[in-house]
Amino acid sequence: MHTFKLSTLTVAITLAFSTGAIAATLSKADYKSQKESITATYKADKAACGSFAANVKDVCLSEASGKEKVAKADLEAVNTPTPKTQYQARVAKADAEHAVAKEKCDDQAGNAKDVCVKEAKAAATTAKADAKAQMKTTDANVTAGEKTADARAKANKETTEARKDATADKRDAEYLVAKEKCDAFASDAKTRCMTEAKARYGKT
Repeated sequence: MHTFKLSTLTVAITLAFSTGAIAATLSKADYKSQKESITATYKADKAACGSFAANVKDVCLSEASGKEKVAKADLEAVNTPTPKTQYQARVAKADAEHAVAKEKCDDQAGNAKDVCVKEAKAAATTAKADAKAQMKTTDANVTAGEKTADARAKANKETTEARKDATADKRDAEYLVAKEKCDAFASDAKTRCMTEAKARYGKT
């Protein structure tokens, strides 16, 4: 099985936004051609999954579907390069990786499976939180660059708040993973585990 990697389009998007450049949109012909190529690749990947069975096949199909969704989101981000389309491309990748990770968790059972599912969710939450913070930061910086010192101060405040929100989302997701791991214990050991988890993540 192949794991998800940043596609060429994703790399191009990242470079474009990291340098502050806004690339020209694709021509209608190029856009149509790339969209058709994505569809054709998905059909071929889906057909290839037919040689597998059981959960291996489910994982394969999930990877094929996720790859298609990521490629489409990347294409939109290249064709209409904005902080929003970049954010949507990152969310598509997080959702795709989450779907595949959840399918792989089906190879496990009991608490190990529960932890696996929570870890997959935590990874997706982290990726989405980072994507959201990046979008807000980019939006704020663009606004600050166009307006007054007051606007720049407001942008800095919004950036700080976005990062705080992202950190809170990540901690909540990590706490759920730690909590699930505690379920592997019993009695006093479980109580100690939960007490430590709550203290580590600031829960009461």
